[in-house]
Amino acid sequence: MIDLDFVKSHGLGNDYVVVDAMRFGITLTPERVRLLCHRHLGLGSDGILEVTASDDRFLVRIWNPDGSLAERSGNGLRIVAKFLSDHGYTDEAAFSLETVVGPVRTEVYRADGRVEAVRLEMGRAAIDRAVTSLPARGRKLDVTVVSVGNPHCVIFGEPHTRKQLFDLGPLVENHVQFPARINVQLAEVESRRRVRALVWERGAGHTLASGTSACAVAAACFDRGLVGSDVTVVMEGGQLEVEVAKDLSIIMTGPVEEVFEGVLSPDLRRRLTEVQ
Repeated sequence: MIDLDFVKSHGLGNDYVVVDAMRFGITLTPERVRLLCHRHLGLGSDGILEVTASDDRFLVRIWNPDGSLAERSGNGLRIVAKFLSDHGYTDEAAFSLETVVGPVRTEVYRADGRVEAVRLEMGRAAIDRAVTSLPARGRKLDVTVVSVGNPHCVIFGEPHTRKQLFDLGPLVENHVQFPARINVQLAEVESRRRVRALVWERGAGHTLASGTSACAVAAACFDRGLVGSDVTVVMEGGQLEVEVAKDLSIIMTGPVEEVFEGVLSPDLRRRLTEVQ
């Protein structure tokens, strides 16, 4: 393995910095994560993926750019799977990643010796049947609230525009109904096999794509009888293929790409150690 401090990768434009916790040498804290994610002062990313590798066990901590921790990230986990495969941590085509909400089984697909796509078994989605509408701006939004390891509020029937996303995203994310905050999507069904989604992520804001958001949208649409079991979810950054079983078990497959490998400069390393 090359002696690196970090790798930066993206899944459909949703970009993350990956660090090996043992080799990075600086304990991550919310303040340090905010600095690393800063687009002007740090490395710039939608989050940090902190990997601890030991005896073929791979533990992943997912940091949002605001310094909070996320339970799960579909794009992030695909990025971690590629990182582990491409940088010599495992030569297996299938292996598990451990998250705070349980293990995720992965399978990597290689081309010319590099991982180009990853399949994730995301577990079962859970629909909150108690919440079908949400008061906002003096009216009620048509929503499906669903967990795919992390919480999502899928909104139907609204204009599918960035303007509407930027209006409703922060409002719903911080709604009194969701004291721990929530991820938000605007969904638009095009056919039984194709859905469009705009994404507002908890702790990150607007993102070009989100793996768990794609899973949540597919599960919500399937639960409403709007789509079949095989769904292409199209987001601004690209599309993911999602399989939804009758029990709402979900499998997601999508591309992943490394942007660059790097070593922290002495200046940034010093600034990181100066903040707590």
